[in-house]
Amino acid sequence: MAAAAAAAAAALRAWFWNERFWLPHNVTWADLAGEPGPPGSGLQYPRAGHVLSAFPLALGIFAVRLLFERFIAKPCAINLGIQDSGPHRAQPNAILEKVFTSITKSPDGKRLEGLSKQLDWDVRKIQRWFRHRRNQDKPTTLTKFCESMWRFTFYLSIFFYGIRFLWTAPWFWDTRQCWYNYPFQDFLIMFVHHLATIGLITFSYMNNMVRVGTLVLCLHDASDFLLEAAKLANYAKYQRLCDAFFMLFGVVFIVTRLGIYPFWILNTTLFESWELIGPYPSWWLFNGLLITLQMLHIIWSYLIIRTAYKALMRGKVSKDDRSDVESSSEEEDMTSNSTKGVFSTSSNGSNRINGHVASGQWTEEE
Repeated sequence: MAAAAAAAAAALRAWFWNERFWLPHNVTWADLAGEPGPPGSGLQYPRAGHVLSAFPLALGIFAVRLLFERFIAKPCAINLGIQDSGPHRAQPNAILEKVFTSITKSPDGKRLEGLSKQLDWDVRKIQRWFRHRRNQDKPTTLTKFCESMWRFTFYLSIFFYGIRFLWTAPWFWDTRQCWYNYPFQDFLIMFVHHLATIGLITFSYMNNMVRVGTLVLCLHDASDFLLEAAKLANYAKYQRLCDAFFMLFGVVFIVTRLGIYPFWILNTTLFESWELIGPYPSWWLFNGLLITLQMLHIIWSYLIIRTAYKALMRGKVSKDDRSDVESSSEEEDMTSNSTKGVFSTSSNGSNRINGHVASGQWTEEE
């Protein structure tokens, strides 16, 4: 039984790591097992096992984030007058609390009518209770400020870190260099940069598309820190600065994602690589993912332009339809469009996809 399981596992590994899928013709995994430099240099080509080092690195970065938010971001927020007070808490009620925790957080009309009769409360009062109760689980403005300040610092740092090393890399100025002698290329100076953004570059790392991977990463880092700067200004109630950063973010985002990305990145991955190394199975997968990303760029750019246009028409960035703090009364609902910014995020950063803003982030409340 054990022998059969081992044989099945070996067959699965052989199928998954098929050289003719992952590598160009006439290249094998054994070719990548040697040293790319002089004997004894200690240099290595990428190997699948290297990805495991991302886990301790991620833990280290998480620890740095906790320290940064507590000892740097939080004092900055307090100095700017941002309070740690949460939203208004709901009136304690055992029946409504049981419905909220066990059945639904947003009861429909039929359930509201039933609760109204059971409690002898007005339906609108019950609706307000559920709004208050939902808001209790939302992060405070101070928490969101600290998270955005961390992301701003991280994105800005990693962007300039990438620029620092790519500036002297030949493939930064001539993308054809990404494919000369592929996949026998030294990857050492980009190793840390790759691990820091492991979710985006796992594929390119596995089959040693390191050079073009660094270009993709650096390009996408160019606008992210501007978004976080806009959020910081919004939380600190510097509305004009917030709007200015948002507009700048939109311009950089569109220029990089609709201009540089298709005419620089996709040009080299689709055409220059075809000319220099030719297509192979994983080449189609890699370019399919990049083209899918470009389609997302188009959607996000449209939503950003729409939000920016409406902001210009109204003189202020409008509210996101997923605002973290819901209005607690009908009067607040009527005025919320003029008091809340577009820059909201969940406490776990769930509105981001590979470092990018999710499309719903820019959808304005109709």
